[in-house]
Amino acid sequence: MVQNEKKSKIQLVSIVMPVYNERKTIEAIVKRVQKTEIFKELIIVDDGSNDGTREWLQERFGPGCGRENVRGESSDQCLAELAPVQVIVHSSNQGKGAALKTGFQNAKGSILIVQDADLEYDPQAYPRLLEPLLTDQADVVYGSRFLGEWQGTWPLISYWGNKMFTGLANGLTGLAITDVWTGYKVLKKEVLEAITLEESGFDMELELTLKIAQQHWRITEVPISYAPRSKADGKKIRWRDGLQSIRTLYRYRTRRLSSSG
Repeated sequence: MVQNEKKSKIQLVSIVMPVYNERKTIEAIVKRVQKTEIFKELIIVDDGSNDGTREWLQERFGPGCGRENVRGESSDQCLAELAPVQVIVHSSNQGKGAALKTGFQNAKGSILIVQDADLEYDPQAYPRLLEPLLTDQADVVYGSRFLGEWQGTWPLISYWGNKMFTGLANGLTGLAITDVWTGYKVLKKEVLEAITLEESGFDMELELTLKIAQQHWRITEVPISYAPRSKADGKKIRWRDGLQSIRTLYRYRTRRLSSSG
């Protein structure tokens, strides 16, 4: 639990949850987030779901959520009695990066937490993730799966792909992080306000790390638990996302060499 004196240092924590076809898990993850004892708002961005996720969100979070591209606080009869909830709907699938950018733009908090909707990441980690920011030891915190523990089997291609991209990102930036693809990224709002994000897919998270390093924001990692899921369970990252990430790394390297020359 975040102590009261630490709560006083921030006005609000915005939890940004990008969602695409997560009908099987959305109710459980929303309930877990709602139970966390921090002063928060929850911003759910549905990125064009077509599996019933969008309809569930509209039903649960009040009359206002039945309109296109609605952003409104939920009513008393919804799951949102413990915190304001804002639901934003993309009319078509634009990518995880696009959903995150929409959430960031609508966040009111001074600290933002990225929360995936697939139950791989446990919101009970929030106090540990927030600690370095609340004590002014960092501007950005990543929850590292490699420093913590995971339950079940981590798909090999995902495991080693993460290792590879983390190593490449560290080599380009001088960082020494262990988990560039972690779904738990926690940032001061001022960091996001200083960065222009261009990508719309999964590679936006890599772009974010590169630009955080480029601007010399203080970044640290804390260990988290992780429950990986397989493609059969709904894992959405694909080989083409890896190709896009290689392109993002190359573009960053080219721009850096151009600016230094």
